[in-house]
Amino acid sequence: MLPWLAENSAELPHKVPATSLAKLVRDDVLAGILNGSLTPGQRINEPDVAARLNVSRVPVREALRELESSGVVVSRKHAGVFVRQLGWVEVRDLYQLRALLDGFAGRAAAQLPKKERDRLVKFLVSTTSSMKDAFQCADANRYYAENLRFHWAIVEAAGNVQMAEIYRGIVQKLHISRLKNLSGNRGRKASIAEHQTIVRALRQGDFAQAELLMTRHVEDALVRLEENSQMEPPP
Repeated sequence: MLPWLAENSAELPHKVPATSLAKLVRDDVLAGILNGSLTPGQRINEPDVAARLNVSRVPVREALRELESSGVVVSRKHAGVFVRQLGWVEVRDLYQLRALLDGFAGRAAAQLPKKERDRLVKFLVSTTSSMKDAFQCADANRYYAENLRFHWAIVEAAGNVQMAEIYRGIVQKLHISRLKNLSGNRGRKASIAEHQTIVRALRQGDFAQAELLMTRHVEDALVRLEENSQMEPPP
């Protein structure tokens, strides 16, 4: 399971330390944001969260503070806590940073020992096939989830824990706006073709090509996003 696609719980256990309980609440609220049940701009009601999870408001407040520090929610004085709404400039900046990290990950993954690289390629081929199926069934959410699985597998394979943590934070923020900004059919078809070329470079161990293709793939995704987005880019 991807770190940003965890299922949220109906009720949390109580015989755990307060700090751990806050983390469980955080993960539950984050899951709600990332699965779309909490939408961009929506107010997060502390009493409702506490009642639903059968906890006090203390761990809920702590959880929301942590989510605010990670940029997923925003607190407004005298108004409450709301799910972040990303503007075009922030989305662009995040994509540019993500392109650098994806390129790094592609280069590192292509330099893995052959046995490890072959195992990664086998997984990526399966994921790309699932993306094709989702595309043919017009299942945008499934396509998006498989796309995340593809990229996250390469990031994990790169073996840089700090980079993976930064990457996860970037994708979590971008994930918030996914329902409004999924690219159209033409974009998804192009994206699948790009994934296939990335897999070929990884299979061959061509680290320079893998880095270039991963970077361009994310840059092209930003262009497609601008063409299909409901956000208004700056003049």
